[in-house]
Amino acid sequence: MKKILGALLLMTTGWNLADQAHAVLEIEITQGVEAGVPIAVVPFEWRGAKPPPQVVSDIIESDLYRSGRFDTIPRRDFLSRPHDHTEVKFKEWRLIKAEALVVGRVREIAPDQFRVEFRLLDVFKGQQLSGFSYVVPGNQLRKLAHQISDIIYEKLTGEQGAFDTRIAYVTVQNTGGKPQYLLRIADSDGYGATTILESNEPIISPAWSPDGNLLAYVSFENKRPMVYLQRLRDGSREKIASFPGSNSAPAWSPNGDDLALVLSRDGNAEIYRFSMKTRELRRLTNHHGIDTEPAWSPDGRYIVFTSSRSGRPQIYRMRSDGGDVERLTFEGEENLRASYARDGRRLTLVTRQSSGYHIGVLELDTKGLLVLTDTTLDESPTFSPNGGMILYATRQGGQGVLAAVSADGRVRQILKFQQGDVREPAWSPYNRKL
Repeated sequence: MKKILGALLLMTTGWNLADQAHAVLEIEITQGVEAGVPIAVVPFEWRGAKPPPQVVSDIIESDLYRSGRFDTIPRRDFLSRPHDHTEVKFKEWRLIKAEALVVGRVREIAPDQFRVEFRLLDVFKGQQLSGFSYVVPGNQLRKLAHQISDIIYEKLTGEQGAFDTRIAYVTVQNTGGKPQYLLRIADSDGYGATTILESNEPIISPAWSPDGNLLAYVSFENKRPMVYLQRLRDGSREKIASFPGSNSAPAWSPNGDDLALVLSRDGNAEIYRFSMKTRELRRLTNHHGIDTEPAWSPDGRYIVFTSSRSGRPQIYRMRSDGGDVERLTFEGEENLRASYARDGRRLTLVTRQSSGYHIGVLELDTKGLLVLTDTTLDESPTFSPNGGMILYATRQGGQGVLAAVSADGRVRQILKFQQGDVREPAWSPYNRKL
């Protein structure tokens, strides 16, 4: 089992309401890949007057390893450290069993302007697979590193990468004996965290709009749950559901035209469809059981949800107009909090087994359930946009942390923030515009 433990300073950008610039994030990879593509990422050559704001090659190497699709070769095994394809002796890399090689340079060409060059090479064929040159300011180096990781991932796997995306989550801190709730967003690896909302009351269920410009979430700031929308570019927000009773569990339709909501305005928790254009509500479920936690299919045809209508929480599916309800889960004592992968063929969910609450993947064609985790209090799973990883919340050492597991269960990691409990993760879509 491979294990990497790193502690790096969180970078802060954008909104700066109450970010702790000194807060430290530990990323611990607790289970590593065993059969990924062997790849070597050579430290990029640096030319500048002082150390670079970000070490681009380190970020790329970490991205690729965390994905579960690559086996990064330790740098101590390198026989040379080239920075350009003309310096590469492919025989050396074949000797250490590398199949792919990444080389590059970072140069400071003007104050706060950096030229980044990289090349991806096929070691066995001895040829270049990809290579680009970019000029970016220092505050864009980390984003650029994620974009390069996405290019490498796609070239070698044939699937789109998801490193240049973001996550939303909620942190709970105790201040003067009272809890303080922070709604935050960060890079997909947990870095670059910024706070977009602070409250003395709970914040739950953040949900990204399909274009990545809005977050819907539930706030208890008026002493009962109400649904808000927040625009990430300017921080403005609006209340969209404050009906009598509970207003909860917002979920965006794939085209962004509708939200599925859970309302108890008529006494029982039911699922409604809310039009963003007309602000009209349409009730979709009508059952004496509790219906909650809706999530749309990628094609917009279906909504999955959690219901107690069979006695204990299980996952059901209905058409997005409320028709043809069917039960999907039969394994495990309980199943809840389901959401779709991008391919529409899988759901991630929380499954209660005899050993506790775990993260699982349900294959919709076969109804087979694969349990991915062995921790006992896992919750709030969310697929990466490419369906390769699942982010979720769990507990470690009495603290709430974020964790990630590859969709096949081969790689697991913990993202531990040293201040506060972390919960309620949500992974952004691809086409965010931040």
